[in-house]
Amino acid sequence: MQEALAPNIDKDLLARFDKEIWNKTPHSSQSGHIANPTPLVDITGTLSECARVEYGLSLPTETSRVFAKFDSQIFGGSVKVRPAVEILRNAIRTGKLRTGQTIFEATSGNFGLALGMARNLGIEVIALVSRRLQGGVLDELKGQGVRSINLDVDICPAPGLKVDQNTVMAKAAASNLRDQLSQTGLDVRTFDGARSQAEDLLAKQDIINLAKLLARIYDGFCPEQYDNELNVKSHETITAAEIDEQLKAQGHSMDQFEILTAFGTGGTSTGIARYVQTKYRRKSVHVVFPLLDQEVAGIRTKDKAAGLRFYQPELYGGEHEVDFEAAKRLLKFFAGRGYGIGESGALALYSCLQMINYGAGNKFVVIIADGPQKYIRRLEVPTGIPDSLETNVDAVTSNASSYERVIWTHAMFVPREAGIELVASTLGCERQGEGCEGARRSSTNCARGYP
Repeated sequence: MQEALAPNIDKDLLARFDKEIWNKTPHSSQSGHIANPTPLVDITGTLSECARVEYGLSLPTETSRVFAKFDSQIFGGSVKVRPAVEILRNAIRTGKLRTGQTIFEATSGNFGLALGMARNLGIEVIALVSRRLQGGVLDELKGQGVRSINLDVDICPAPGLKVDQNTVMAKAAASNLRDQLSQTGLDVRTFDGARSQAEDLLAKQDIINLAKLLARIYDGFCPEQYDNELNVKSHETITAAEIDEQLKAQGHSMDQFEILTAFGTGGTSTGIARYVQTKYRRKSVHVVFPLLDQEVAGIRTKDKAAGLRFYQPELYGGEHEVDFEAAKRLLKFFAGRGYGIGESGALALYSCLQMINYGAGNKFVVIIADGPQKYIRRLEVPTGIPDSLETNVDAVTSNASSYERVIWTHAMFVPREAGIELVASTLGCERQGEGCEGARRSSTNCARGYP
């Protein structure tokens, strides 16, 4: 997956990158398993409750199974950390990225935040973003130390329109860009030498190639997330294999599940689709889009996915356009119960709810790309979200370090075997033998959610 070490690499940067970032994020370990996986949590019951409370629907929970893949809990905060880490590490190993350089990238937020992890290693990050980006996203970029250049473009960086826009507007945008480059401390005389090229790209709203141009003239680095094959491979070799391992550990097989994800660059959908196609000979990845005129942070509508390199519908099991206004109710419901779920995850999960309701499937894995923090202001998601008072075996065992102890309630519910073992472990006794009877008595007071 990675090229061999180049002779001119920054070895100190690579060592610090591995220690401070790579070793804390999902990657293939020497044992062949995925290190630092994010939680895969059974949310069937919560989704059923949401369907009933928010939409007046009764889902067939006895025949359905829905797992949420919470990449909102990854080190760095979003699914975009996965490709960012692979791309940056490869760039360091091949000598393309060194201490003191600047990274330029077109981003809708999360990829820029992921790149911002490199700032503590002596690398500056400049993100080209839309002025229509939510204030919460801009606040997080600023808090991460990422410098933003706001451009009057679409909410998702465009791959380039076929017809040039008004050249007068392009010249004005170039002047705005020049001013903001100056504010970051860059020498604008360098930009002046390439201004005509920048104006051509701005006329086409081609912010993707504008980032590449800036990286080239300022001797920086552009990750090129929209074109870099490592974007897809990070999900094909790590994310998909991680989900596969986790489903097996919980007694399931990946070839029985449909996988739902929203579409940003196409890396997640296409990477997982390639894995499933290769290993299971199935098209099980379903790509979810908002309706044509709706804005969802970092997510494209279907018409704006066309033309992107990693939009490969021939690999998908289905494509779905979903009303984000309806999905907002689901977002507030799950966020209010302490789940780390953002806009794109809510869109995908609402599509899952619809598919179950209409009998279009009953086993799903839904990718939750990020958390709600950036969207609280716009969506009025409850602030001060409390930790959930109730949990289940899968949530605890997948993230045991987050719990000090377990208090068992609801005596009418009896846990499954995994729950009994967890109770025994909590009480400090063996599953069988002396003290086990106490574990069994305590297990009758178990948390709701243990079937």
